[in-house]
Amino acid sequence: MNTVKAKKKALLYDTTLRDGMQGENIFFSPEDKLKIAMRLDDAGIHYIEGGWPGSNPGAQAFFDLVRDKQFKQAKICAFGSTRRQNSTCEQDGNIKALIDSGAPVVTIFGKSWDLHVIDIMNNTREENLAMITQTVSYLKAQGREVLYDAEHFYDGYKANADFALETLEAAVKGGSRCLVLCDTNGGSLPCDIDTITRATIAHFKDYDDVIFGVHTHNDCAMAVANTINAVHAGATMVQGTINGYGERCGNADLTAIIPILSLKMNRACISEENLAKLRALSRFVSETANMAPVSSRPFVGRSAFTHKGGVHVSAIMKNPKAYEHMVPELVGNRRRVLVSEQSGKSNIAYKAKELGVDLGDDESKKSLIVNNIKEMENDGYEFDAAEGTLKLLMEKLTEQYQSHFELESFRVVVEKDKERPCYSHAMIKIRVGDKTEITSAEGEGPVSALDNALRKALATMYPSVRDLHLVDFKVRVIDGSDGTDARVRVLIESRDTDHIFSTIGVSEDIIEASWQALADSFQYKLSLEHKGQKNDEKNKKNLISA
Repeated sequence: MNTVKAKKKALLYDTTLRDGMQGENIFFSPEDKLKIAMRLDDAGIHYIEGGWPGSNPGAQAFFDLVRDKQFKQAKICAFGSTRRQNSTCEQDGNIKALIDSGAPVVTIFGKSWDLHVIDIMNNTREENLAMITQTVSYLKAQGREVLYDAEHFYDGYKANADFALETLEAAVKGGSRCLVLCDTNGGSLPCDIDTITRATIAHFKDYDDVIFGVHTHNDCAMAVANTINAVHAGATMVQGTINGYGERCGNADLTAIIPILSLKMNRACISEENLAKLRALSRFVSETANMAPVSSRPFVGRSAFTHKGGVHVSAIMKNPKAYEHMVPELVGNRRRVLVSEQSGKSNIAYKAKELGVDLGDDESKKSLIVNNIKEMENDGYEFDAAEGTLKLLMEKLTEQYQSHFELESFRVVVEKDKERPCYSHAMIKIRVGDKTEITSAEGEGPVSALDNALRKALATMYPSVRDLHLVDFKVRVIDGSDGTDARVRVLIESRDTDHIFSTIGVSEDIIEASWQALADSFQYKLSLEHKGQKNDEKNKKNLISA
């Protein structure tokens, strides 16, 4: 009889709210931490480390907020250290704070490297072992599940393997049944992690109820690889942070580790439904941290399944497996195809379909678009970063473009006096159908003034432009050899209630380039609205016919 082999399990331990916050420019308020914790629980994380309650008031505030919250499955963990040397657990304020936090799980760290014990702490090996055993035992007696983080374990093992193993034995003696091996300095290589993890697990072969975890840092760009190697060697708990946030070069990135465990290693760690939430979780944590999402981040980044070369695009149109190692939607991502001077007809056909531009079977239209794009990118345009302008260009070249307004003229005045900083005034004249509109507005700069004036002119006829907001504005000098006469590229990212899109302008005049990108953003926004209205009318006719 055939039997299905059960998947090995892996436990997910998130430390974004503590270790992640040690990253440069990362800060979460207690309320932010609560929101993230709820999202982590919703995504299927097993353990959520909330912070070190004895270290700062903000950490304790989180535990106060989370105390009465109901979680689907996640256990909230408080983090702290072993008791102070030559003291008792009852006298230690940090130990008391761990208990007072109310967290059902406590994660404590202790020293596994005798360099730290002797040179940094000015302690003895014997006292260090006693600190570990007594702290674990005390917290267990308080009814807590205790996880033991063996700080600097891999470095300690390389320096003095016997002592490093004794520190783990001390934690087991105290009652901990989860030993987490830490590469705290992030300097170990995958071969080190594999060898040492296997040897350590073998050392505890007589303890059937002891499990091992791994906690790695990314100082050698090996955190994810080291974590996966440790799991391959027998570890069942992985610790990390969302997006790899953390001190120095960061921690192991759970947004990469989770899909690798689930999809590549067949480890039972997260459901398919929760795996599909991964990209949204990554973006939520980025937004909450006020950090720009990294487009090249594996699995969840905007560019993770993006194709630009014509040969690649031609292949994925036939079979995506040709250039994709997995289905993007499994992690909540999607395939993207870029159009640039490297593009072929396959890119154009794919992109036109994605953007809703009908090219039919006319190969000449595709060739016309490819040739124009190549010429324009040679002049400084960059269409893989400006899909809004690309759509408008495709429509213009195939005679499908509908202009929602035409510029008659604009004037921008920049003034400065000793009483106030520079300010700008723009006057604009546009035509919408047979109607001409002349408006003026001020702004903090010339582009801001133009934006305000154009918005004001269009709002009476297109009220929806009030929902359009500029998100990002970038200026790049294309060729600096001409000095202040150099051609510049302006990229504008805009958003409304439902869409985010980018537009581009290129000129020797920065105001002209800005106007091109700005005007395209409004034209694109209005084209989306027009398309929605046409779809509504079509659906209405279908209902009437039915």
